[in-house]
Amino acid sequence: MSRPSTTSSPDPWRAPVIVAQIPDTGLHRELEASAAERQAMAELAGLREILSAHASFEVVPKSGGRIQVTGQVRARVGQTCVVTLDPIESEIDEEVDLVFAPEAEARRLADLIEEGQDDEEPPEVVDPPEPIINGIIDLGRIATDALFLAIDPYPRKEGVVFEPEVNAPDPEDHPFAALKALQDNKKNR
Repeated sequence: MSRPSTTSSPDPWRAPVIVAQIPDTGLHRELEASAAERQAMAELAGLREILSAHASFEVVPKSGGRIQVTGQVRARVGQTCVVTLDPIESEIDEEVDLVFAPEAEARRLADLIEEGQDDEEPPEVVDPPEPIINGIIDLGRIATDALFLAIDPYPRKEGVVFEPEVNAPDPEDHPFAALKALQDNKKNR
C-alpha cells in the first residue's frame, strides 16, 4: 500500500513533536484519533470505517541527535469479507520501534547500508533511521503508517473458507480425446 507524499494530501492524523523540546528523560504520548481523523484515514486506506485508533509512544533521545520512538498502535477497523462480502471488524495491535536521525545523517546511513547490500549474503538487513524533517517527528503519521501496514488486505469472516466451484472433469474431455475418437472410428470400420 503506498502512502501519499506530504505534497499530494495532508496526513489525516497529526501529532507533531518538536525534537528540540524533547527532555533528556524522554516523553510519553497517548494519542486518540478523532472521528474526522478516523474517517479520513479510512478513506485513504480504502476501509469501510475505522471505529477506533489509539497510540501510545515513548520518545527517547539517543546519542548523535537520534530519537527512538517505541510504542503500540491499537485500532478497530471495519472491512468487508472477501468471501461473503459481509461487513466485519478487525482488531489491530501493532508494535512500533523506530529510530530517527537528522535528515543528512539518515541519508548518509541509508547510503552506507545500501552499499553493504552488495555482499552476497548480508548477515542481517538493517533499516536506516527515519529522517527528522524540519526538526519535527510526527507521531500521528507514525501511528497511521503502523495501522495501514497491519491491515489485512484480504479479510475473512471467522470460520469462512473460500471453496472454488469444482466441476468433475469429464473422462472423455482430455487433450487426446480427439485422437481416441479417431482411433475408435478406425476400429469400428
